[in-house]
Amino acid sequence: MSGFNTLSAPSLFARASNDRVQEIGLEKPKPVSTKEAVTAYFSDIPIMVDIARCESRFRQTDTDGTVLRGLINSADVGVMQINEYYHLEESKKLGYNIHSIDGNMAYARYLYEKQGARPWLSSSPCWSKTQPIVAKN
Repeated sequence: MSGFNTLSAPSLFARASNDRVQEIGLEKPKPVSTKEAVTAYFSDIPIMVDIARCESRFRQTDTDGTVLRGLINSADVGVMQINEYYHLEESKKLGYNIHSIDGNMAYARYLYEKQGARPWLSSSPCWSKTQPIVAKN
């Protein structure tokens, strides 16, 4: 594993910003949107930003706050639509909570580093228009 944990850079930034804002008595900054968090987290892997756009339209949760589930397969969860049937146990072993945005993105990065875009091939008609299909062995 490459050292990524469930606390992503966007979360660290948001926490640091909120702490500093409270310290100096300013208004709290607006929360980082899911799209901004995904774009920042995957700035080095642009295809993953396109995959998130296609898989979830940059949504981690539904309007009621529950984790987003796939329309075709309800085992697909979160912004990166990680399938619980195939990945829940492995994600837990690695310390990733795929039901949180941080854990969902971190586990998606882990999958990408191992398999390329292969886990998201079913949505490739959407994202392959902007990015070449990358599949690792």
